[in-house]
Amino acid sequence: MFDALVIGSGPAGLAIAAALCDEGLNVAGLAPVPPPVAWSNTYGIWCDELEPMNLTHLLSHRWQNSVAYVAQQKIALGREYGLFDNVKLQNYWLERCDRGKMIWHQGTAAALEHFADRSCVTTPEGIALSARIVVDASGHKPALLKRPKSDRIAYQAAYGIVGRFSSPPIESQQFVLMDYRADHLSSDERKAPPTFLYAMDLGNDVFFVEETSLANSPAVTFEVLQQRLEKRLAFRDVQVKEIQHVEYCLFPMNLPLPSLEQSVIGFGGAASMVHPASGYMVGALLRRAPGVAKTIAHAVENLNDPPARIATSAWQTLWSSDEMRKRTLYLFGLENLMRFDEQTLQAFFASFFQLPRSQWSAFLANTLSTPEMLQTMMNLFGHTTHEVRWNLMRSAWSDRALLWKVLVG
Repeated sequence: MFDALVIGSGPAGLAIAAALCDEGLNVAGLAPVPPPVAWSNTYGIWCDELEPMNLTHLLSHRWQNSVAYVAQQKIALGREYGLFDNVKLQNYWLERCDRGKMIWHQGTAAALEHFADRSCVTTPEGIALSARIVVDASGHKPALLKRPKSDRIAYQAAYGIVGRFSSPPIESQQFVLMDYRADHLSSDERKAPPTFLYAMDLGNDVFFVEETSLANSPAVTFEVLQQRLEKRLAFRDVQVKEIQHVEYCLFPMNLPLPSLEQSVIGFGGAASMVHPASGYMVGALLRRAPGVAKTIAHAVENLNDPPARIATSAWQTLWSSDEMRKRTLYLFGLENLMRFDEQTLQAFFASFFQLPRSQWSAFLANTLSTPEMLQTMMNLFGHTTHEVRWNLMRSAWSDRALLWKVLVG
């Protein structure tokens, strides 16, 4: 019997598996294709999120020239951005798993049964794996975790290409967090859910350009995103000369939290850890895995504790009352962003990035306390346009149930 069984081998699975191994636990993994396996998506992060952890060596690229184009402004963000080297990131976690002598099994979780001192996961092939606690890190459609249903899931969607172009699609050595300029679209197209360009210069005349929908319900289709990207490039007289990689990205931004009473702990997308305001998650995985793992390691020391009690301790660490209050505030913000038309949305972001960098950067990293979050939101409210302010006040009334949850906990 293992101390912990981790379901999934994506970034979330490897992050929590490595942290559990660091705690000296006997850990097993279950995945359809055990690692190492190539990850096709790109993962970006602000460099100052990695510096306290001394992990900037995991980056393949860094950009000091980070900008945003919103409300007819080019805003210099003054913050260094990085792109993970997926192989280095994966190896960083796998090397720690190897030191802990972690065992990986190939398969999927088909059934789960809880006993007094362990949980048992069975694969479709009949392989049974027992552990004191099971950690479901299998993504947004988790294998084992249960969560309330929602009829209005908002999705971030993106279509991107890595390649060479007839002329540079962005400035040399530049990273573009968001380019909401829409002069390439017709008036009717601009009434549809807004999208923006996320782009970076990868060097050697290679660029990554991606048309992105921040959040929408239903999701903006890949076909629309591809058409918009092609129109954006053509409007600037840029032709695609060589495609080296195509990226499709689709994930939910506002999944309900899983039931925190269940005897399985979640991590990553399975545990609704995607940042509701940005869609980022890797930074949170790196920061929060050690704390969750330490809680689990302490809980399994009591050999008489059932899986339910171990899971309860881990859930309380992952989703404390303060973390849940902050998430509710982020969800309130997300609802606002989805209601804004293109002009209001751009005005909002122009105001947001004019806040003190310490505020907007920590807001995007989810490292503020609840009072600090409220202060940041009030600062934005006081310095934004009348139109944005009116829309926020209207949302405060229509989404008063969300705000009440923040107050009562």
